[in-house]
Amino acid sequence: MKIREEGTPQDRGCVVGISFFILGLGTLLPWNFFMTASLYFQARLNTTEYYNGTVVPGKEYHFNNWMTLLSQLPLLLFTLLNSFLYQRISEAVRIAGSLVFILLLFILTAVLVKVPMEEDRFFSVTMATIWFINSFSAVLQGSLFGLVGLLPLKYSAVFMSGQGLAGTFATVAMLLAIASDADSEAAALGYFITPCVGTLVTLCSYLLLPRLPFAQYYLKRSSNYEEETTDELLKDGRKMENGKLNGHANGSLSDNAAQPSSQTGEELVSSPESKQPFLSEEQVEKGQAKASVLEVFRKIWVMAFCVTFMFTVTLSVFPAVTVDVKTKFPGRWERFFISVCCFLIFNIFDWLGRTVTTWIHWPLKDSRLFPVLVISRVIFIPLLMLCNVQSRSYLPVLFPNDAAFAVIMAVFSLSSGYFVCLSMSYAPQMVDPKDAETAGALMTFFLALGLSIGAAVSFPLRSLV
Repeated sequence: MKIREEGTPQDRGCVVGISFFILGLGTLLPWNFFMTASLYFQARLNTTEYYNGTVVPGKEYHFNNWMTLLSQLPLLLFTLLNSFLYQRISEAVRIAGSLVFILLLFILTAVLVKVPMEEDRFFSVTMATIWFINSFSAVLQGSLFGLVGLLPLKYSAVFMSGQGLAGTFATVAMLLAIASDADSEAAALGYFITPCVGTLVTLCSYLLLPRLPFAQYYLKRSSNYEEETTDELLKDGRKMENGKLNGHANGSLSDNAAQPSSQTGEELVSSPESKQPFLSEEQVEKGQAKASVLEVFRKIWVMAFCVTFMFTVTLSVFPAVTVDVKTKFPGRWERFFISVCCFLIFNIFDWLGRTVTTWIHWPLKDSRLFPVLVISRVIFIPLLMLCNVQSRSYLPVLFPNDAAFAVIMAVFSLSSGYFVCLSMSYAPQMVDPKDAETAGALMTFFLALGLSIGAAVSFPLRSLV
């Protein structure tokens, strides 16, 4: 064991860690850039008209709800598909191919900024883009979770930390666009060019991994794990078989031939030699084969439930409800209020929650307190619905102050990032190393399931406000 540790390459300059941080950031760029740009899309879909001096309300598109739903449904479907078919398609095709298509779709979105289009058609094209870009993101995310699960635990936390920073990255880009003196069209174009560059950097980071000795060591070791251990056990089995046959032949020609056996049937059964197991090639292959998806799920179902519930709570109110919170201070601050108090605060504290798991792992994965704390986050749903969400029909406003909304959002997002990262990191530890990739892919499916349920629940919750 000591020799193996000494022979392990080092992650010099933390290049592998930085690469996985960028890869984590790249997986959530599509979702965050479309979500943060909700004000831009709503402005283009504003069909308010004036007829004889009277304001005539246009068609209500419910952009935030549909964007959330059509982002998460393909994420769920394609993550499920990736969980079962990832062994049939090479990792390079799944990851690099997905990044290329995401890049092309971002370029299309940037081009559409300059293309005049009727509202219904623009809405349809945007929703189709959101659907396809998140389909490729699902394959990308599931594949990368499986890949990072092959490395030491801290790299899962680094990867999740990168995902947490994606939202901050998108929000800062939006704030810069709003603060710029450029017209709205030029600002939107610059905003959507940013994820094009980010996706290209993500692709380069992935292509760099096979050239890094530290990454090569773990990825190659995992790919050869089953083959090497099977060969070793088959070799031991053959030695055992030969030893038993030789021992039986020698005994029959010497001692057994010279004198009658004094051992009873019971003694023969309990003899040390009879207790040595003989492994056939079929048994060895069966023992070293990867566990089925159902067998892996039985070991990680608690973590799967936790990540599903976490994202159900989060997506049920963010951004569908929180984006409609209004400030009590109209004026220039009103232009920045949602970008700062909704998106920036959420993404910064979500990233902090994910990052702190690099040093803190509490509660432990076997603790019953873990799912209890996860379920307790449901309290944030009524808290955020009682903020100054406009327009509203049923519920009163109990937290009209901007600061109250900001504090609730901070705790809401901090707890989300922390428990999601722990759940995703714990799951691969609960299975054998050969099943870590399957566990990572399964957890990504349940992550997407939680997002989809939350997106669907956001429709009735918004109507109840």
